[in-house]
Amino acid sequence: MSKIVKIEAFELFDSRAVPTVGVKVFTEKGGEGFAIVPSGASTGAFEAHELRDGGLRLGGKGVKKAVEHIRNLIAPALLHHDCRSGLETDKIMLELDGSENKERLGANSILGVSIAIAKAAASEQDMPLYKYLAGENKCVMPRPMMNILNGGAHASNNIDIQEFMVQPVCPASFAESMEICCEIYYALRDILKKKGLSTAVGDEGGFAPNLKGDEDALELISEAIIKAGYSTDKVKICLDAAASEWYLKDGIYRMPKRDKKYDGEELIALWEKLCEDYPIASIEDGIGENDFENFALLTKHLGGKIQLVGDDLFVTNEKRLQAGFLAGAANAILIKPNQIGTLSETLSVIKLAQENGYSAVISHRSGESEDTFIADLAVGVGAGQIKAGAPARSERVAKYNRLLMIEKEL
Repeated sequence: MSKIVKIEAFELFDSRAVPTVGVKVFTEKGGEGFAIVPSGASTGAFEAHELRDGGLRLGGKGVKKAVEHIRNLIAPALLHHDCRSGLETDKIMLELDGSENKERLGANSILGVSIAIAKAAASEQDMPLYKYLAGENKCVMPRPMMNILNGGAHASNNIDIQEFMVQPVCPASFAESMEICCEIYYALRDILKKKGLSTAVGDEGGFAPNLKGDEDALELISEAIIKAGYSTDKVKICLDAAASEWYLKDGIYRMPKRDKKYDGEELIALWEKLCEDYPIASIEDGIGENDFENFALLTKHLGGKIQLVGDDLFVTNEKRLQAGFLAGAANAILIKPNQIGTLSETLSVIKLAQENGYSAVISHRSGESEDTFIADLAVGVGAGQIKAGAPARSERVAKYNRLLMIEKEL
């Protein structure tokens, strides 16, 4: 047994200049763990509660309350507990919170401590974090779903689809995937420049030009794949629609930037048409978070051909995922630890998905930091896929660089 002897908490800032929680954990045998909690801009309604201060300071986004909860409530409850028993320490925090959605202490305070404890335990054993997270399981390098063009809530342009990504199909290594994706990113930048379009980037580092429509983005990316010297057999396009942002009511969706309305069947027909016309391999949240019926219909139409990822639909939550199994909705789940609020719950959801034949895609948030935790998580749980943004902005590239280093170790 190795006891937790000190827990420190800080108000820090993420990549969008939004306050966030940082946590340091120290153990009696010299282990140290430091975690910074990310935050999303496009968030699901069923995500665990992110505690903010409110008021005028920092636009109400301050996290001093969450920091004080760690210092005054969580730390005293966890001191002298075994750092290697993350399930136990997470359980203590959940009982201390006592709410359904972590509303009392805040998922941001709980998650910061949960991850920092795991890092401290790995540190104490002089073990890479990915191996600590893997346990007896095999470590697997993921393929990147690399963001190269932003729209939706992640960019102030006129594109409604939130993320346009590229993914190598059968790379020889993660390093080769990085080369392929970066070369396509360079090619897209050159194409945009030649067309007189903006090469400014959105929240996740992808280019954010104004275009005539979302289909134009797909055309440009297809052109960039070819220009970089690859074929659309070797590199596919992945989308994050974030359709929950479009839902109005009574089954009607409205793309806000192009001001176009669709019912569920029309939206499914749109995705089918785009998949016929472009090399699309994955669509995330093509239907809204409450629309299990149409998500199941989309899965019936396209689930045998492409990956259909539930993000807002599942919010890294076992109950939501079980509902997806019953409805036949999606065939993959996006994993964002801050959606559920503890590492142990995150690992449980991943295991449940994998046991039921759903793919797991480990993901960053739009508000990120230099913390590379999700890189180790993706390798440790053998997820096989990771979303970490564009090969631009250090908070995104840090995750990719960490994966390159892990691949060398493995």
